[in-house]
Amino acid sequence: QVQLVESGGGLVQAGGSLRLSCTASGRTFSSYAMGWFRQAPGKEREIIAAINWSGATTTYADSVKGRFTISRDNAKNTVYLQMNSLKPEDTAIYYCAARGSRSAWLVREYDYWGQGTQVTVSS
Repeated sequence: QVQLVESGGGLVQAGGSLRLSCTASGRTFSSYAMGWFRQAPGKEREIIAAINWSGATTTYADSVKGRFTISRDNAKNTVYLQMNSLKPEDTAIYYCAARGSRSAWLVREYDYWGQGTQVTVSS
């Protein structure tokens, strides 16, 4: 089992940047694929980025492609989400989650979840 804690959220103006971090407990972080998700008020949770256990494979939702970058540092048990060119529609609670070594693109395929961090983008 792995426990996840997100950090780095906050309030930023449109066009600005934030970097989210998700730090995992346990020694087996490098065996997990990781994903970043977000949930806006009144909307379903959606996946926006995924990375496999080694970091060699990444996938992005069209809504964030070219603006967000997912990466990981297995030595630090941490996965990151660099968010650039933020838009008001990026406002949401952002979650990280873990699953088996191969990345996946469905919310229900992820087993372990963090508590979320709020990102608010003002216009």
